[in-house]
Amino acid sequence: MVSHSMGMKNVPHSSSLGLVVLGMLVGEPMHAYRMQKLLKLWGKDKVVNIRRPASIYQTIERLIRLELVDVRKTVQTESHPDRIVYGLTAKGGSTLRIWLREMLTTVGEEFPNFPAAVSMLVLLTPTEAKASFENRAEVIKAALKQLDKEKQAAGDVPRLFLLEDAYRTALLEAELTWLEAAISDLASGALSWNEEWIRSIAAQHKPPREEESTDSDHRGHKADKLPITGKRRTQAKNRAGK
Repeated sequence: MVSHSMGMKNVPHSSSLGLVVLGMLVGEPMHAYRMQKLLKLWGKDKVVNIRRPASIYQTIERLIRLELVDVRKTVQTESHPDRIVYGLTAKGGSTLRIWLREMLTTVGEEFPNFPAAVSMLVLLTPTEAKASFENRAEVIKAALKQLDKEKQAAGDVPRLFLLEDAYRTALLEAELTWLEAAISDLASGALSWNEEWIRSIAAQHKPPREEESTDSDHRGHKADKLPITGKRRTQAKNRAGK
């Protein structure tokens, strides 16, 4: 067993699809087409992005370059194009375990779109923001219904193999709770803003101007990037008239 401290020095940068591909090869070598079929059959397409058919092939190519996967054989058939069978290397096996522990313990490395959009919410009106949140809430409700349907259909499948769905359900339920609270506050006016309020807040939190450099060339370079307004425009005219 490879220790967590060992290998972290030179371990390649992890990726979620790379982790899943390595994990699938633990059981047996297989070709990319079979991987794609099994990913969908096992529901892994809900946790890794394989919407583009080339994604798996590009990931495998990277894993080969990193010596985590190698080519075992080429299968030739009359009905299908030749299929290359890939296997897990010893380095791939140890890296898989390092990636797995790293992903399970690392917090705050992901940058989803939604928090980024929320951080720019002030660019919409409160009415527009409320409508967007309501649309998102409906999508989440539909996703939760689908997850519950799949849970019921799973029957006696051991809990271990349903943990990712339980995690997704918990996240979606928490987000729905947050959205409903925000929608309620937007509807009541407890959460609101307008142009005048935004300008007032911006003025209160205006960042300090950078100190001018004593290097005249550097100062000129910085000035070229700043808008010529107010006092600077007058100074520019005076210099031009001399």
